Amino acid sequence: MASSMRAVVLSAPGPVENLQIRQLPLPEPESGWVRIKVEAFGLNRSELHTRLGLAEGVTFPRVLGIECVGVVDAIPDGDLPLGQQVAAMMGGMGRTFDGGYAEYTVVPRTSVIPFRSNLPWEVLGAIPETLQTAYGSLTTGLDLNGCSRDTCKSRPQSQAMADCSSDADSSGNGVIRSASNGSGAVTVNT
Repeated sequence: MASSMRAVVLSAPGPVENLQIRQLPLPEPESGWVRIKVEAFGLNRSELHTRLGLAEGVTFPRVLGIECVGVVDAIPDGDLPLGQQVAAMMGGMGRTFDGGYAEYTVVPRTSVIPFRSNLPWEVLGAIPETLQTAYGSLTTGLDLNGCSRDTCKSRPQSQAMADCSSDADSSGNGVIRSASNGSGAVTVNT
């Protein structure tokens, strides 16, 4: 096992030149945290806001990235098998702790969503935040699950990720269809 990894590090808010690829020590997870071997990550406007100094609570230097997909590489608590496909997003990633713009990242177990998919990593890398946005829009914004956010709990996000990623075809079609099944919503794929 390597003792170091490559990561995109933002040294301070400012121009794109403040982002640099650096060699960093391989992070070690503590109890309640998971190390993920990152296979892909999404690019989000949130990282631009962080780079420009508009995000609150960020300390520098920081590895950016509010989402990633990959496989479990180390988990002290052992509740997920090594090699398990996972997605991780939000919860402070890339802001209060280092994020997904790296070969490995360590995130809280509560931010990790296990799934199984045969889609290529580059497709899976675009799903977590996109799915979160679509799922929230359908269930909370449009109340398609028959509930309001104040009166009942919707299907867990982890189940939505698992359902949607396994239902999508190689082009990613089906992600929204899966999130809206059974709701009476009409799905339009482009």
